[in-house]
Amino acid sequence: MALELGLTGKVALITGGSEGLGRAMAQRLSAEGARVAICARREVVLRRAAAEIEAATGTPVLAMPLDITAPEAAARFVEAAVERFGRLDILINNAGTSAGGRFDAQDDAYWEGDFALKVFAAARCIRLAVPHMRRQGGGRILNIVNTAAKAPRPESLPTAASRAAGLALTKALAHEYARDRILVNAICIGVVKSMQWERQRLAQSPPPPPEEFYAQMAARAGIPLGRVGEAEELADLAAFLVSERAAYITGVAINFDGGRCPVV
Repeated sequence: MALELGLTGKVALITGGSEGLGRAMAQRLSAEGARVAICARREVVLRRAAAEIEAATGTPVLAMPLDITAPEAAARFVEAAVERFGRLDILINNAGTSAGGRFDAQDDAYWEGDFALKVFAAARCIRLAVPHMRRQGGGRILNIVNTAAKAPRPESLPTAASRAAGLALTKALAHEYARDRILVNAICIGVVKSMQWERQRLAQSPPPPPEEFYAQMAARAGIPLGRVGEAEELADLAAFLVSERAAYITGVAINFDGGRCPVV
């Protein structure tokens, strides 16, 4: 018997939803019957993703082109979704890039940009989403971070610091909003197929075959399972965590990394 997730009719907001991991999560939730709103900066890519998800699932998708780091952007995103769909049940803070390198080569602006995207934008979205969730008796918040939040590696700053802040945000708000039946969790990703890695592959001359590229990446990273993750696998985990089947799970940060992170 199929596992019923209870997502039909729910409304989900996903930042950074135009491609890669965000798009995979949007498509998975849409396939489960959720109405999804996605945002990203590149309008053409975003609207194409929304149209393709709608065509594949038959469920409406709202596309909002915006820069989520702008102070007013989160408000516009939340307001547009509630106006279109009438409610808000799920928020997935997924927007982010990998920022790292030699610490002594980084200036304040580099750090400020990373925290603006990964911490302040997420906090704004949560602050705006919670009143809607509270009024309807509950909701789900999922923060996509990475394993550097638990086990920083050399040259992983500022991402390791901003992602650690995301874990603190997750744990603190899980306690704060438990009485409102708003569950707050995180997924700590490792190496997962995404457009970020695909762009690196295509930048090589000549581009190696995808199988070879990802096999070499898994070997260099020392992933115990011997392969990188699939975006669709991440989407399956996210769908479970925001579903009715995960009603007793809050304040956790699950590693999605093939066993690579030394910290559970």
